[in-house]
Amino acid sequence: MCAEELNEAAAAEAAQEQQKQDDIFTQRLAKKQELEEAGIKPYGIKVDGLLPSAEVLSKYIPDVENTEEFKVAGRLVGLRVMGKASFAHLKDDSGKIQLYVQRENLGEEEYKRFKKLDIGDIIAVSGILFTTKTGEITLKAHSYTMLSKSLRPLPEKWHGLTDMEQRYRQRYLDLIVNDDSKALLKKRITIIREIRNYLESKGFMEVETPMLQYIPGGAAATPFKTHYNALNCDMFMRIAPELYLKRLLVGGFEKVFELNRNFRNEGISRRHNPEFTMLELYQAYGNCQTMQELIEDMVTTVAMKVFGTLQIQISEDKTIDLTRPWRRAPYKDLIKEKMGDDWFDISQSEKYKRAKAIGAQVMPDFTDLEITHEIYEKFIEQTLIQPTFVTRLPAELVPLAKKCEDDPTLVDVYELEINGQEISPGYSELNDPIEQRKRFMEQVTLTGGDPAQAVDGDFLTALEYGMPPAGGMGIGIDRLVMLLTGTESIRDVVLFPQLRPRANNI
Repeated sequence: MCAEELNEAAAAEAAQEQQKQDDIFTQRLAKKQELEEAGIKPYGIKVDGLLPSAEVLSKYIPDVENTEEFKVAGRLVGLRVMGKASFAHLKDDSGKIQLYVQRENLGEEEYKRFKKLDIGDIIAVSGILFTTKTGEITLKAHSYTMLSKSLRPLPEKWHGLTDMEQRYRQRYLDLIVNDDSKALLKKRITIIREIRNYLESKGFMEVETPMLQYIPGGAAATPFKTHYNALNCDMFMRIAPELYLKRLLVGGFEKVFELNRNFRNEGISRRHNPEFTMLELYQAYGNCQTMQELIEDMVTTVAMKVFGTLQIQISEDKTIDLTRPWRRAPYKDLIKEKMGDDWFDISQSEKYKRAKAIGAQVMPDFTDLEITHEIYEKFIEQTLIQPTFVTRLPAELVPLAKKCEDDPTLVDVYELEINGQEISPGYSELNDPIEQRKRFMEQVTLTGGDPAQAVDGDFLTALEYGMPPAGGMGIGIDRLVMLLTGTESIRDVVLFPQLRPRANNI
C-alpha cells in the first residue's frame, strides 16, 4: 500500500471514529433529556455526609452483619447489568468500591434508570457493606443520586491511554483512567508540601514577588513580553524572582523563599517547559557552602519522608544514590579530566583543534571560555549521574555571584548535577553595588543590549543601601520531581504542559 493510500485509510478510520463519538454523544444527550423530563436534575448539587471509598472499605467488620449506612460519590468506571441486580464500580479520589444494586432495594423505576447509566456518569450512592461470594467488600445500594451526566465516553480501555499527546492535552482523561499518572502527580504535590515544611522548620519565610516586571532580571533567558494598558508600557513575565528577593534581604528579611512560576520564551523538550516551577531562596550571612549543606539536607529529608529511601531507581541499570555527602568537583578539574591537564595553558587555536577532534560544535572565532563551556555542557554535564556539586565556575558565566577570594577569575558558586542535568545553582551572592553595576555593564556589552532595558537600576540602588552577605540558590521543582520519581519526561510531572494549540479549538 502506497503512502497516499495509507493516508486515505487513516483519514477514513478517523472519520469513522469521529462518527462513532458523535453517535454516542447524541444518545447520551437523549438520556439527559429523559432525566429532565422525569423531573430529575442531570447535574446535581452539594451532597452531605460523603466519605472517601477507601475509608468506607476500612470500616467493614468481618464475620458480623454490618448495618451502618455509608454514602460515597464518584465516577462509574464499570457497570454489569444482570436483570434484577447489577454490579458496578465507583471511583473517587481515594480509590474504587464495588456496588451491588438490586431492583427490590431501589424500586422498579429507579432501577430502570440505574440500568441506563453510562460509564463516566458521576453519582452518589448510599448503602451498607457486605462481602460477595468472591470475598470482595461491596456496598449494597439503598439509593443513588445523579450528580453529573457524562455526555462523552471515556477511552474504551479505561485503565489507560496509549496516545501520549492525548494524555497531556486532555489531562483530565489521563487522571480519570491512569492511576499511575494520578499517583505521580500527587507525589509532586507531596514533594512540594514537604519542601515548604522543611524550609519553614529552618526559619525561612515564604514570600511573593512580582510576576510582571519592567526589566526581566536574575537570569540570562528570553522573556515573554506583554503590554500593560493601564500604565501604557511594555512588561515582561519574570524569568526569575532573584532581584526582588534580594531587595527583601536589603529590607531586613534574613531568610526568604518563593515557590514561583517562571516563564522563559525558549524551547520545549522532555526536560524543558517554557512555564516552570522554581524554588528560590536566600539566607543572610550565609554563602555558597551554606547553600550546599542546605540543599543536601533538604533533598535527602524530603526523599526519606516521601519515598522512604535515598536510592532512586531511574532504570533497570541506573540507580541514583542520594546518601550524603555529595561529591564536590571544581569546574576546571572536570575540564582537565576530559581534555588534559594542560588545557588551561594552551592557546585558543589549540583548544579549538582538540574540541573539534572530540566532535564539539565549535567555531574558529569562539573564545577560550566559549570553547571550554561547550565541552562542559555537551561532554561532561551529561556524565554526572550521581549528585555532584560543580564548583568554582568562570566569573563571566555568573554575574550575580561573588568572586573566589583566592582566584578572582572564578566565582564562589555551585551547579548541582544529578542524572546528567542541572538541578540547582547556588551562590555566595554579590553584594558590592559598584562591582555589580560593572558586571551588568560588561554583560550588556557582550550581548549588545540596551543598558536601559537590561540593567535594573532600582536593584542597584537597593544594593547601595547595603545588602548583607548571603547565600542563595534555586531549584527546578519540575526537574527535582522527575529525579525523585524516576520520570524521564517533564510533561509527566506537570499537570498541564505546554502544547501547540489545535487548529480548531471550538
